[in-house]
Amino acid sequence: MFEKLKNKWNVNNGQLLLIICCFALGGTLCGRTGKMILDALGMEKGIFWVICYLLLISLLWPVCVLLVSIPLGQYKFFNAYVKRILKKIGGR
Repeated sequence: MFEKLKNKWNVNNGQLLLIICCFALGGTLCGRTGKMILDALGMEKGIFWVICYLLLISLLWPVCVLLVSIPLGQYKFFNAYVKRILKKIGGR
């Protein structure tokens, strides 16, 4: 599986490890930030909270992963990755 990703993204082992770390840290940051925002708004947990949370993390994820990628030196990869995703969903 990792060999397929290395070939698909044209990266070496070290870069692949950093990219996977960026995905993990960016996702964690996104999830925690989304929860903190909804908690700060005083929303009660229920179906409306879940819907708002999913919408919020969908908007926050690209920002979070780009922020995390800067110190890990993978900004160029993630900038192109996020642009491809936005293009596929019609954002750009």
